Amino acid sequence: MFRCFFPDEYLDSAYEIDYEKLYAEGYRGLLFDIDNTLVPHGAPADKKAVELFDRLRRIGFKSCFLSNNQRERVASFNEKIGEHFIENAHKPAVRNYERAMELLGTNRTNTIFIGDQLFTDIYGARRTGIHSILVKPIHPKEEIQIVFKRYLERIVLYFYKKEEGTL
Repeated sequence: MFRCFFPDEYLDSAYEIDYEKLYAEGYRGLLFDIDNTLVPHGAPADKKAVELFDRLRRIGFKSCFLSNNQRERVASFNEKIGEHFIENAHKPAVRNYERAMELLGTNRTNTIFIGDQLFTDIYGARRTGIHSILVKPIHPKEEIQIVFKRYLERIVLYFYKKEEGTL
């Protein structure tokens, strides 16, 4: 029942992913959410984020930020990083996941989505047919509509962990 929301992987942080391994496995495109995936909600790109994307470029990855935020927020975050981005993405709608892959020149088989929310980030990636990695939110402070969704996510994550044998 909840499988459509299950990520392919569930990890602690976008900063702890073994990107070299993913590249060796044939992945070439990375789509990222921003808020609470890479930085706390509304925060600018910090040194850690800038260094991550420098590292990803050295490995050979192409990246794109896919955010439901408005242009001003996404563009300001991206100033120090300089990757492709799509604002107001309407996740979990498939259209902008596909558009991001077009920008990167990648496809469903060699693209990964990394985000912190099941009902937007992961569900959209699953609907698109791309590999998804759910990461734990960086910071507990969130907008009220996200706080409500987190309660529902706990239920889905319970069944995910039960199925994965990690309860």
